[in-house]
Amino acid sequence: MQTRLARLYQKGDLRIETDTVPVPGPGEVLLKMAAAGICGSDLHYYQDGGFGPVRVREPIIPGHEAAGSVSRAGEGVDLKAGALVAVNPSQPCGQCEYCEKGLPIHCLEMRFMGSAMRLPHEQGMFREWLVVPAKQCFEVGPATTAAEAACSEPLSVCLHAASRGGDITGKRVLITGTGPIGALMVAVGAYHGAAEIVVTDLADAALERARAMGASRTINVSRDAAALAQFEAGKGYFDLVFECSAAAPAIRSAIAAIKPRGTIVQVGVTGEIAIPLNAIVGKELHIHGTQRFHEEFATAVELISSRKIDVRPIISHSLPLEQATAAFTLAGDRTTACKVQLTF
Repeated sequence: MQTRLARLYQKGDLRIETDTVPVPGPGEVLLKMAAAGICGSDLHYYQDGGFGPVRVREPIIPGHEAAGSVSRAGEGVDLKAGALVAVNPSQPCGQCEYCEKGLPIHCLEMRFMGSAMRLPHEQGMFREWLVVPAKQCFEVGPATTAAEAACSEPLSVCLHAASRGGDITGKRVLITGTGPIGALMVAVGAYHGAAEIVVTDLADAALERARAMGASRTINVSRDAAALAQFEAGKGYFDLVFECSAAAPAIRSAIAAIKPRGTIVQVGVTGEIAIPLNAIVGKELHIHGTQRFHEEFATAVELISSRKIDVRPIISHSLPLEQATAAFTLAGDRTTACKVQLTF
C-alpha cells in the first residue's frame, strides 16, 4: 500500500510525495488519517528551518496534531475498525531516570512524532495512512469530528500549562498572545473557573477568537498599549499570567502587570531575550516553564468529546494535503488564520 505525504526538506521546501505503508504488527493499528493541524513548531520548520537549537537537518514529515480512523488492527488490539481516534504523538521510553520518577515529559529518550529535536528525526503525521502503536490512540465521542479530535494535542499542552500555574479558580488571569495555544488557554482558564481573563494580542482576528473562547476582555496592544498599563497600578493586578507569545514586550508587560508573588507560566518558546530581573526579584514572582504533556492527553480527548471545552472556534481553515504549501503560507498569516488543518 502507498500513502501520500508532505515531506519538508529544508526551509520553504515542502513536497508532496508517496511512500510505502507498513503492515501493522502486534499492538499496532493502521489509521486512515482524516485531519492534522499545523502547529507553531511545524511553521517554524517551514519558515525558518527550525527554532532555537532545533533545526531541520534531514527530510522530515511534520505534523503532531492529528486524528484518523482505524482501518486495520494488529494482534492484541481492542480498537474496532472505523473508530475515530486522536493520536498522542508523545512516546517516552518508560525506563530512564525521569520516566521512573514519574516525569515522562522529561524522558531522556523521548520520541515525539514530527520533531526535529533528535537525529534521525521523528517522522510525523502529515500523511494519508499511518501505522502507530495502539496505546497512542484515544477514541473520541460519537459526535466529535476529526477536526475537533485533531485539537487534542494542543489542548493537552494548555492543560499541562494550567497545572503548572496552580489553582485557577477565582483568579484574575492575563493571557498574552492569542494564537491557537493562547486561545485554548482562554478556554482552559474559563473551564477552571477564573474570575477574569484579560487577553492581549496584536491582531483583531485573534482577539475575536479569544472572546469566542471565553475571554472577559481583550486588548489590542498594537494600538492601545495604555489599556494594559492601567493594570500596573498598585504593584500589579493579575494573580496569574500565561505568556503565550514569547515576545519580549509581552513578557515585560506581564511582569509589570502581575501582583507580588504572582505566577507567570511561560508557554511560548523563543530564543534568548532580556528580562527585568529586578522586577522579578522585587515582586517575588514565581516563573514556571511548561513543556508538552502526558496524562493530560486523555483528559483533553474527554473534554473535547463532551464539548466541555469547545475547540471549534479556533479551527479557521481546512485544506487538502495537495495544498500543503498553501496551508503553511496561510497558517503564517495571523490576520486571518488561527488553526489551519490539512485533510486527507
